[in-house]
Amino acid sequence: MSQEGYDKLVAQLHQLEAIERPKASAAIAEAADKGDLSENSEYDTAKEAQVHLENKINELKMTIGQAKIVDMSRLSTDEVQIMSKVEMTNMITKKKMTYTIVSESEANLKENKISIHTPIAQGLLNKKVGDVAEIEVPRGMLKLRIDNITLE
Repeated sequence: MSQEGYDKLVAQLHQLEAIERPKASAAIAEAADKGDLSENSEYDTAKEAQVHLENKINELKMTIGQAKIVDMSRLSTDEVQIMSKVEMTNMITKKKMTYTIVSESEANLKENKISIHTPIAQGLLNKKVGDVAEIEVPRGMLKLRIDNITLE
């Protein structure tokens, strides 16, 4: 993953541990003060929220622990690889599109960042400018001509 993506995950983990976790504990304590826990739906909801939060924290810790930061200086624009920003043309519709291929945790379609595990990214890997990638997707076959490769 990129250094930026890694830094975002670390910041998110800090937010959850330093701010959200104390809020969850306070909500449980407040609900517990309301009396009989056997019929206290506020307490049950607060406990459930805490479990969800702890699961999210553990998931983030695992992702951060397994993360490998891509050394951008070792990447090339000769062919498509992770962190490549690929400008391409759909040969059937003639529509132009641009995607950046990123790690699973950095994928965000609104930012045109697709996971390296998607069929499109897999079909583009190791292709060069001018190549046409034929990629099978759920809707059928795509033919994408690679027009330009840059690094984000």
